[in-house]
Amino acid sequence: MTNLSPLTGSADEGAAAAAPVKSASAPPSRGRSGMRALLPSWSPKLVIGLVLVLGITLFAIIGPWLVGDPDAIDSIGMTEPSGEYWLGTTQTGQDVFAQLAHAVRGSLLVGLVVGILATILSALFGIIGGYVGGAVDEGFSLLSNVMLVIPGLPLVIVIAGFVPPQDRGWWTVALVLAITGWAAAARVLRAQTLSLRNRDYVAAARVAGEKRWRIVSVEILPNLLPLLASQFVFAVIAAILAEAGLSFLGLGAANSHTLGTMLYYAQNGFALQYEAWWWFGPPGLMIALFGCGLSLINFSIDEIINPKLRVPKPVAAKGGTPPPAAPPAPVGGAAAQAPPAPARAADGRDVVLSVRDLNVIYQTENPVHAVKDVSITLGRGEILGLAGESGCGKTTLAYAVNRLHRPPAEVASGSVIFHDRDGGDIDLLALDAEELRQFRWAKLSMVFQGAMNSLNPVISIHEQLDDVLTTHKPDMSKQARRERCEEVLRLVRVDPTRLDSFPHELSGGMRQRVMIAMAMLLDPQVMIMDEPTTALDVVVQRGILREIIRLRDELGFAVVFITHDLPMLLELSDRIAVMRAGEVVEYAPAEQIYERPEHPYTRQLLGSFPSLTGERGAFIRTGESSPLTKNEGAPR
Repeated sequence: MTNLSPLTGSADEGAAAAAPVKSASAPPSRGRSGMRALLPSWSPKLVIGLVLVLGITLFAIIGPWLVGDPDAIDSIGMTEPSGEYWLGTTQTGQDVFAQLAHAVRGSLLVGLVVGILATILSALFGIIGGYVGGAVDEGFSLLSNVMLVIPGLPLVIVIAGFVPPQDRGWWTVALVLAITGWAAAARVLRAQTLSLRNRDYVAAARVAGEKRWRIVSVEILPNLLPLLASQFVFAVIAAILAEAGLSFLGLGAANSHTLGTMLYYAQNGFALQYEAWWWFGPPGLMIALFGCGLSLINFSIDEIINPKLRVPKPVAAKGGTPPPAAPPAPVGGAAAQAPPAPARAADGRDVVLSVRDLNVIYQTENPVHAVKDVSITLGRGEILGLAGESGCGKTTLAYAVNRLHRPPAEVASGSVIFHDRDGGDIDLLALDAEELRQFRWAKLSMVFQGAMNSLNPVISIHEQLDDVLTTHKPDMSKQARRERCEEVLRLVRVDPTRLDSFPHELSGGMRQRVMIAMAMLLDPQVMIMDEPTTALDVVVQRGILREIIRLRDELGFAVVFITHDLPMLLELSDRIAVMRAGEVVEYAPAEQIYERPEHPYTRQLLGSFPSLTGERGAFIRTGESSPLTKNEGAPR
């Protein structure tokens, strides 16, 4: 049990992952950047939307240079469209086409300015407030709520009414609309940010030591870009419509050319009564077409929110299959010459982690004592199993060791000492934030529960692995970082060409292996694995467990393996700690737990698992030995 080795040569998911994977439906996307993942794929609705929006935009940019003076008065009024006047004339003989060209430019400027300002304000108050939390979030939320309860249009009318007509240009109207139009979007962004900041990949980024601004800009913001784009589009069209409404009421930019002022003068000139459709029809149609184009573009953004909706391009089959690259020689780990640690475990191993009398309490209205006087030691190169039912404190203990707790959880007492292979001892509970940032991932890494969901869905595998190296080894060259990422993927039997893939292009087992590779990037001495095989089928679980044992044997890191599956721990672990209600009720070598369990709860756990061939709790299976075991007499 102490030197378990995987059985090689069997056909399993791990072997399949080692070979290059070719699929017409999900090809490796080499050369695609993270920004490409944020763009929708081409579709008829996107093409039509872009044609409408770009066509109107070009007309707004170029049109005013090609037409005459829109304010020029002619003696011929209310002239129908003709070769000289493409859209006829107004009551005072002004060219409607010239007015339309300048009005489209003015309305688009209003929409663009309002869209940019409202999006920036909503992002500031929604994203920043939601991620920072505390008093900042409360203050931002209060301001947003105040803006929401005030009726929007009356407020705009009041504010616009206080501005003198001679000073009421298009930029004044745009500023008023932006100030009154950001609050609803900010509430939506805040809700999404509160959800995203608790995702596993954000927690992994914090463990990796990334700064707050980088977590917001790299981990959270890309996932909110589709929502921001949608809100920008909505703000633009809403601003154009609101400006038209204000102008109709006489509160718009009377001294500027916009589609709203054009409709205002058409209404005052009795265009409807004179059936002068060419005066009021074109500006209304232009607003409708521009809104339609923006809506079609917005529909295409759905493909960004769910990348699986994208239709992949077919790729030509390449002849021949390159052989899988051989794993490189282990770096450091067990082969490294290191001074012995001052303490030793019961089996003679050098101790790498010591937990003594650790207590963790959730300080709620009714305090919960989640971890009670837990004391364990982890030997260098040892696999320590942590078993127990849900809610017994396994994950709380792991988070306490890695200092990942947030209020109301707090470590009430005890010590967590890391014995570095360089000979020094590190008190983890005494480290400040910067020291923790440098310690995590470099000396102790963690594979979170449900690790396959810890990958950011809109960032490529390479970018997510590269973030760890960029944070902890800023002097490392780009090429060296790429080579190290390829190296760790080979170690976990994943084809390095998958570096440029996105998480949805990988199977569950491959994503799990990528997370293990990420945890190994900086050659840590301890790896905490919190149920790393959750939601995987038994064949894939078997492959993952083989890889963990193989990597432990090659690289020499220690593992704290947390799971509900006690029979799995009997095959995998060197020692097992059984937890119940926050306490370690039994702590012994795996053979002893299997053959001579002392605590009644341990015997109850062993007796709760059915056997396919014998009585409940009889784990011995007839036939061939378990592939994970090395010794004949080991539990199977």
